[in-house]
Amino acid sequence: MWGQGHFSRASVAESVSFPGVVQMDEDTHYNKVEDVVGSHVEDAVTFWAQSIDRNKDIVKIGLSLSEVCPHANSVFGSLDPKKIYGGLFSEDKCWYRCKVLKIISDEKCLVRYIDYGNTEILNRSDIVEIPSELQFSSVAKKYRLWGLQIPSGQEVTQFDQGRTFLGSLIFEKEIKMRIKATYQDGTVIAQAEYGSVDIGEEVAKKGFAEKCKLTSGNDICEEKKSDPAQLALRNLKNPIPLWGHRSNQTNLSRPKPRLSGRLALDLKNENDTGSHMTFTKESLAVGDFKLGSNVSLAKIKQDQKLIEENEKLKTEKEVLLERYKALESKVEQTTQELQQEKANTMDLTKHLESTLKTRVGTRMKNLATKVEILKEIRRVNTNVRFGDDLSEAMQVLDEGCLTILSSLNELEVIWAEYSLAQEKIKTCEDVNEGNILIAERNEVQQKLYVAVEVFILEVDELPLNKRLKTLKDLSAALEAAYGQATEGANSEDILRKFYDWKCDKREEFSKVRTETEASLQRLVAWFQSSLQVFDLSVEEPLSSDDTVDNIDEILEKTESCLCKELEISLIEQGDADKEIILNTYGQVLQKIRSEERLIASVQAKYKDSTEFKKQIIDCLNKSPSVDHLLSIKKTLKGLKARLRWKMVERNNLEEEKLNSLAQKWFPELPLLYPEIGLLKYMNSGGLLTMSLERDILDAEPMKELSSKRPLLCSEMSGQMILLKGYSVDVDMEARVIKRAAAYHRAWRAAREEPGLLPLKFLFLCKSDPMAYLVVPYHPRASLSAVQAIMPLTSEEALKVMKGVAHGLHTLHKAGIIHGSLHQNNVFAVNREQGIVGDFDFTKSVSQRAAVNMMVGDLSLMSPELKMGKPPSASSDLYAYGCLLLWLSVQNQEFETNEDGIPKVDQFHLDDSVKSLLCSLIFCRSSVTAEQVLNAECFLLPKEKSVSDAEKDTECTQHKKEEELKMENLDKFKEKTKNGEATVD
Repeated sequence: MWGQGHFSRASVAESVSFPGVVQMDEDTHYNKVEDVVGSHVEDAVTFWAQSIDRNKDIVKIGLSLSEVCPHANSVFGSLDPKKIYGGLFSEDKCWYRCKVLKIISDEKCLVRYIDYGNTEILNRSDIVEIPSELQFSSVAKKYRLWGLQIPSGQEVTQFDQGRTFLGSLIFEKEIKMRIKATYQDGTVIAQAEYGSVDIGEEVAKKGFAEKCKLTSGNDICEEKKSDPAQLALRNLKNPIPLWGHRSNQTNLSRPKPRLSGRLALDLKNENDTGSHMTFTKESLAVGDFKLGSNVSLAKIKQDQKLIEENEKLKTEKEVLLERYKALESKVEQTTQELQQEKANTMDLTKHLESTLKTRVGTRMKNLATKVEILKEIRRVNTNVRFGDDLSEAMQVLDEGCLTILSSLNELEVIWAEYSLAQEKIKTCEDVNEGNILIAERNEVQQKLYVAVEVFILEVDELPLNKRLKTLKDLSAALEAAYGQATEGANSEDILRKFYDWKCDKREEFSKVRTETEASLQRLVAWFQSSLQVFDLSVEEPLSSDDTVDNIDEILEKTESCLCKELEISLIEQGDADKEIILNTYGQVLQKIRSEERLIASVQAKYKDSTEFKKQIIDCLNKSPSVDHLLSIKKTLKGLKARLRWKMVERNNLEEEKLNSLAQKWFPELPLLYPEIGLLKYMNSGGLLTMSLERDILDAEPMKELSSKRPLLCSEMSGQMILLKGYSVDVDMEARVIKRAAAYHRAWRAAREEPGLLPLKFLFLCKSDPMAYLVVPYHPRASLSAVQAIMPLTSEEALKVMKGVAHGLHTLHKAGIIHGSLHQNNVFAVNREQGIVGDFDFTKSVSQRAAVNMMVGDLSLMSPELKMGKPPSASSDLYAYGCLLLWLSVQNQEFETNEDGIPKVDQFHLDDSVKSLLCSLIFCRSSVTAEQVLNAECFLLPKEKSVSDAEKDTECTQHKKEEELKMENLDKFKEKTKNGEATVD
């Protein structure tokens, strides 16, 4: 906005400061007069002009750019708005200096030609870098008429008219500019005069501008200032008023300085020599820029009118030139086409001359070739062309067509009655009514059985498989010939139309074939008669006119007949013929598919009937067996368990592979992927599995064995297992995993004869805070159960207790104190293998040993435990000795001393057993589990011969033991129901 500036005036004593305007030097700039030439108009009060003194600079810049820019590099990357580039003007294809005003897109930029003031949108490829010696200030300056502003709300038409009017006053005319002020962006506020005409007053008179409003008594006006980039875009959209009075298209787009004849000649010479000459001020023809000082406004309007007429004449001239060039091009093209046609005619003439020489031989050769082709075609079967294959297919379908069986319809009716009877039984709620419905169902069932037998017998007599194969072969052959077809509605009209068409085609083809044979016979007869004409040995003269003259007619007729038969045989059928054949093919295919579906339906019903007949024999007039159904259920349950276990095994295999990778190659796996739980798996020694869940095992609760914690029974790989549940939190979970892993490692270290109950899996429940331990289940194999059912013999007891000693030795060797050895946690598998059961892994050894378990009248808690000492291997051996004593005395009464230790001497025992018991009960501090294994009583006795009498006695004793075993089993079952037996 001009007027909001800081400037000086000669007639004003004090100055007023405004932001954004440069302070002018009163002596050197204010009211200074410059002679300029208008180069570009922005609006009715703003324009660009070049100083007359810099005309030489413009010429030098143009010459330098024409040499540098064609070889310069196109701009790349971001553009600097302060930098000067070279731009290729679109209308004259010359290079000018420019600055980037705005980035339109990745490829388009708005630039201003700084030496002229006009703007244009250029591609990036038309903008190049220029050297530093061309990086100097612009030649053109931006001027604004003093004291004027564009009226607010001015319409676009009036705005464009104002620009056009200002352009007619200043464009390429010498103007005197009286400088008043300068904006910070370089816009000069000046009073413009053209001769005696005040340009600003003329613009204001026309209404294209208005006087500025004065502020605070000073001659400073206020006006709105537009965005240069937006104004430049607007000027691009309205280019006509800017250069409407230029004398030619080049000048219309880019202002050029006018030079005197001498200056132009000098520049031409300089360009020819390739050197840049300098111009003195005297060499500029300043007179060329000057106009008369007494130019009137009427003269200006007259000049404008002459310029407009001149532009019209130039436009007409250009149109006429373009028409002339078009006509000239068309004449040249026509001439070339005539020459090409002439050359083609000459080539054709030469070709005809050469072919006429061999016309007869070529014609006879072509005729012989066609005869050979026709022979081959007649030899090959061409039935397809006339639908003979379709006719044969319809004949096959009609001859062996399968109809709907009467027994099938009857079977369907009875089957529906049977289904209804079954449905009534399902919805029945009264027993008496149900019995009536069952009787009715059985009656219908008998009828259905008879109908099924009749249907099976009737189907057995039909060649269904053979007929189905015939239909499939027929369908495959037709599809190979005609391709896929859509099945339409069944219509006899299509078949009738096909037969009529086939008869017509056959008649036409027969007629053509007869004509072909007749023409060939005529040609053969001509050759035979011509032999006498050319045979010199024949004395009778023959007339050549009769024999030779009609050969052309014969050849023409023969060729015509051959071509017609070949056309019928080789050329594709017409659209109408194809439609008839394809429609008929669709009907044939529909019949084939219909009969195939019927056969498939009969075969399916036959299969169902056969299966029904097999199954109904066992159900006729019989009630279903519940035991059979339960056995089926049990079988299915076992299959499901095996399937689930296979899935678990597969997942366990994946965990084992990951463990192997982490152990051998990638120890960082647990650290990088904690979510897979590999660290827990490794810490548990492979015992913990992430893929097992309680629901997968389909376990059944066993409340009669334990009331302390969840105890479930299931089957895994054909073996019965127990799931022991422990309620755990985060800390307890880690302790359970650690203790179970130590137990598992001890068992695995002595796998050959560990004497321990193995731990199969340990898994954490995902839905509840529970840990489940999977162990083998030995039903009724604990010492308490065995002794209640049928007590062990002394030999069996020693075998079992030796295995228990192995188990204690395995634990003690691994540094594990059992602390919970009692009759319910020691198992006699098959009455000969003794194993030590696992313990409660949620409890420490002190917590486990604090429970005082009793076996008979004996306490299994050692004296040192009662005194408050920590559990040790000797306390485990004390419990072991009490169990061995309990098994050895067979429920006899015990006597104990004041410390509660049993008196061993009161019993009649084998010396080796008594010696071991004394060591275990009285001298435990010096006895280890390994020494117990090597005790004399556990050594294998020598085999003794048994007499027949002893065998009979042993047999009688065995029978009594079996009877006692059954009696005790009933008692033990009663105890388990009352909850007396528990499992740790």
